[in-house]
Amino acid sequence: MSDEPTHQSRVAPSSTRVEGELPPLMRDRAFWGMNFTQFLGAFNDNLFKQRLLLLATPGAAEAGEDKQWIALAVMAAAFLLFSGFAGWLADRTVKRKLIIGSKVAEIAVMALGLAGFFYYDTFGLTGLMLILFLMSVQSAFFGPPKYGILPEMLHDHDLPKANGLFLMFTFLAIIFGTALIALFGTDPATAWRVGVLCIVVAVIGTLTSTLVRPTGVANPGAPLKPSDLFVPPEMIRLVMRDKQLLLALIVTSSFWMLGGMVQSGVNSLGKTQLGLGSSTSILTAMLGVGIPIGCVVGGKLSQDRINPRVVVTGAVGIVITLVLLSLPGGPQNHLLGFWGSVPVLIILGFCTGMFVVPIQVSLQVRPPAEDKGRMIALMNQVNWVGILLGALLFGLVMGLLEDYDLPRNLVFLSTAAIMLPIALFYRPEELQLGE
Repeated sequence: MSDEPTHQSRVAPSSTRVEGELPPLMRDRAFWGMNFTQFLGAFNDNLFKQRLLLLATPGAAEAGEDKQWIALAVMAAAFLLFSGFAGWLADRTVKRKLIIGSKVAEIAVMALGLAGFFYYDTFGLTGLMLILFLMSVQSAFFGPPKYGILPEMLHDHDLPKANGLFLMFTFLAIIFGTALIALFGTDPATAWRVGVLCIVVAVIGTLTSTLVRPTGVANPGAPLKPSDLFVPPEMIRLVMRDKQLLLALIVTSSFWMLGGMVQSGVNSLGKTQLGLGSSTSILTAMLGVGIPIGCVVGGKLSQDRINPRVVVTGAVGIVITLVLLSLPGGPQNHLLGFWGSVPVLIILGFCTGMFVVPIQVSLQVRPPAEDKGRMIALMNQVNWVGILLGALLFGLVMGLLEDYDLPRNLVFLSTAAIMLPIALFYRPEELQLGE
C-alpha cells in the first residue's frame, strides 16, 4: 500500500460553532466539562452493566445458560428504537440542554437500578434487564448531542486531539467501572451497593454537564417526520453519495459488534473457563488499560488530519491479539492463562484506541453542520445493529463451543475472522481538517 493517499479533502468549519474566539483546548472549561460528564456517564454505564453481566454469566462450578447475549440484545433494542428520534432532537435543539436533561434522567434510572439490585430476590435478572433497557434509552438520547457538540464548540484542527482525549477518558471510565465490580463481590444480596454508587456518580455528572457552553441550533424548527424515527431518507442519500461515510459506518458497526463479543468473551473466559469469579472484572478492565493510551497516540499521530496508516496499524494489531487470545493449551485449555492474557488484552486495547479515533473524527466532520446530530444518531443505530448481531453471534458461537465441549476462548477466533477483512482492505481517505 502506498504511504500517500490518492487525494486529500478539506473540511469547512461548522456553521453552528459558538461566536467569538475559542480558548486553547487544554484550557477550555467547556471541553473539560463535557469530558468529565462523559467520563462519569461511561463509568456508570459500565459499572451497572458489568454487575448485570456477571449475574448473567454462570460460574465455573455452576450449570446454566450464559445469558450475556440477552443483555446485549436488550441494550441494542433500546438504541435502535430511540436513536433516530434522539438525532432529530439534537439537530433542532441546543445540545447543551439535551446533555443536561439526559443526565437528570440518568439519576432517575440509577435510582430504579438501586431498587432492582435491592429487591433482586423478587425481580431477578428480568427486572434488571428492564432497567438496563431504560439506561440504554437514556444513553441513546445522550449520544447525539454528546458527540455532535464537539465539532460545534471546538476548532476543527483540534478534533483529533479532542477525540483522543474524549475517548481516553471514556475508556478510563470503562476500566474503573468494570474493575471496581471486583471490590463488590458476586453475591446478589450485596449488589445494592453498586446502585448507591451509581446514583452518586449520576448526580456529580449532572453538575459537570452545566459547564458545557451552548452552541447554535443546527436545524431549528425541523419537522418530525415518521422516517426520523428510524433512518431518514436524506441521511441514506447522504451516506450513499459519500463513499467514505458509508465505509466508516460499516466499519464502526463491525467494530462495535466485535467489542460486545470480546467483552462477553473475556467475561466467559475468566468466570467460566479460568474460574476467576469477581476477579474476572480485573481481566475485563485490562482491555481499557491500553485503550486510553491508544486513543491519545492515535490522536497525536493524526495531528490535524485523518491518517489512514493509524487505522490500518490498529486493525492489524487487533487481529493479531485476538488470535493470541484464542489459542488453546495448558491445564485450563487456554494457552495464555490469566497472567499471559493481561499484556495481550492491554495491547488489544491500545490497538483499539488507535483504530477508532480517526473513524470517529471522520463521522463528525464529513456531514454538513445541519445533519451532524442525525449523523451521530445514524452512527449509534448502525453501531447497535452491530452489537445486536454480535450478541446473537456470541450466543451462537458459545452454544456450539458448549455442545462440542470446546474451550470458550475460541470465541476470539471468530472475532479475529470478522476483523481480518477490515485490516486487509479498509483504507480511509486521508482528510485534511479545517482551521
